[in-house]
Amino acid sequence: MTMGVSFRSRLARARSTGGAPAERVDFGRRVLTLRRWRVAVRLEWRSVIVCAVLAIAIACVAVFALMTGSYTLSPGQVVSALTGGETGLVHDIVVEWRLPRVAAALVFGAALGVSGAVFQSMLRNPLADPGIIGFSQGPYTGALIVILLVNGTYVQLAGGALLGGMATAVAVYVLAYRRGVQGFRLIIVGIGVSAMLGSLNTWLILKADLEQAMAAAAWGAGSLNGVSWDQVVIGGTCVLMLLLLAGMLSRPMRQMELGDDAAASQGVRVPAARLGLVVVGVALTATVTAASGPIAFVSLVAPQIARRLARTAGITLAPAAFVGALLCLAADFIAQHVAPTPLPVGIITVMLGGGYLGWLLFTEARRRL
Repeated sequence: MTMGVSFRSRLARARSTGGAPAERVDFGRRVLTLRRWRVAVRLEWRSVIVCAVLAIAIACVAVFALMTGSYTLSPGQVVSALTGGETGLVHDIVVEWRLPRVAAALVFGAALGVSGAVFQSMLRNPLADPGIIGFSQGPYTGALIVILLVNGTYVQLAGGALLGGMATAVAVYVLAYRRGVQGFRLIIVGIGVSAMLGSLNTWLILKADLEQAMAAAAWGAGSLNGVSWDQVVIGGTCVLMLLLLAGMLSRPMRQMELGDDAAASQGVRVPAARLGLVVVGVALTATVTAASGPIAFVSLVAPQIARRLARTAGITLAPAAFVGALLCLAADFIAQHVAPTPLPVGIITVMLGGGYLGWLLFTEARRRL
């Protein structure tokens, strides 16, 4: 009784002075709190520092990528061209030729990182990658149908990829539903659906004309070749809106990591939150697939690297976005300038992601022994 009266008296004094109670909540780690109007956002200091370091690394790699090519430039020329100080050939090389590719790698890498973070957090499984559970094959199938049958524009490709991704998500969700959806069952069903869609994609390419088949096969490897400013602007706008939606759903997503029952006891509408997260994750993957084809393994690797760098209990979206952007940009640079011949970025991400997947399976197996 005395403790209750004491707390109420402290709370009343805090309200009368317009402040907070003298005692602060101990979150176990240093937390940065941002307040604006009636909105309060808590950020862990380590996550903020990690994102800042990753942003610096991204800027360095981006400048180096803009410098490198058949026509080598200096850092000063690159910075001057970006700030409007250069005209003529240097401006065209930096702004018109190289910058769209760098911007696409950053935007699409961030989208893939957040998409992987959404699925891994929602399903509570580090193997919940959109490419593994079929949510990348579905957009690829939809876009492939548009390429082979309509030869459509980027907007039509985006629509076909989105419809294919949503149809795949509905099919996987329905087939995995049995008194609710469990993460492991959804992953197993998704792997089966992904294999079926992979066979369908191969059949479509084999039945197409030679020129269309070669273009579709090259695009299916995941490449940023030929990305224009129109695709960057349209795709970037879609990705930005989807990232905002993902941020709005981040709180129920983190609560769902404790389990559906625990999240429901805290007021989370689990079915609605899960549906919203699936739509956002699939839409992010479909947007990237429509522009560059399926870039594999970034959404698998980025969230886990981000979690280990930030040392958070769960997966957070911002570090995953920064890691995804850095991975995609670095992989594209390796594919274009380090490899003996220019390669699609998807080949490099498969090589890096395959090694990481093997290491992840090995460490998980050792942990359970």
